[in-house]
Amino acid sequence: LIIVSLVSQCHSISFRLLANSKRCLLDTAQKNELVTGEYSISETPLLKTHIKVTDSKKDVLYKNDGTKQGKFAITLDHPSSFEVCFKSHLPPGSGHDITYVIKRGVEAKNYEQVKEAEKLKPMELELRRLHDLSQELVEDFVYMRNREEEMRDTNESTHARVLYFSLFSMCCLLVLASWQLYYLRRYFKAKKLID
Repeated sequence: LIIVSLVSQCHSISFRLLANSKRCLLDTAQKNELVTGEYSISETPLLKTHIKVTDSKKDVLYKNDGTKQGKFAITLDHPSSFEVCFKSHLPPGSGHDITYVIKRGVEAKNYEQVKEAEKLKPMELELRRLHDLSQELVEDFVYMRNREEEMRDTNESTHARVLYFSLFSMCCLLVLASWQLYYLRRYFKAKKLID
């Protein structure tokens, strides 16, 4: 149960959005990962706030104008980033507070609907949630292992390139030093400073 609470994928952020300004939050999601967002905007007279969620290709996934609170759910068809932008249209000198909560994976899934659809008992529902959470952990570990392999390959190729570049630089320096020695020796012999 402690591990379950440690891997909770729910994040919340609060910020103040000034008049006629825009604030964007960038996040990433895996392929077919459910991501839900919930936002609430403080009461302000003449409130006009727009929210827009776009993916890395700038396709609009969610858009809402002028609401004080709302929810959205997205699923990306490839591992990518997405951007949540809040833009205010208020009289100068005013602003409002925005609270934004994002959930992903198992935390975003609505288990009450699963309970009703499959007629599960509370214990069965909790087991289902723990099973989904353990599957998510396994997928995360596989993803991390793959990323570690990619990073290790990149590190090894960079190491090899640095080694070859260092050897090439040393060879260039040796050739340059030899040429300089040869040139100076000829020069000093021509000036009859050495025999």
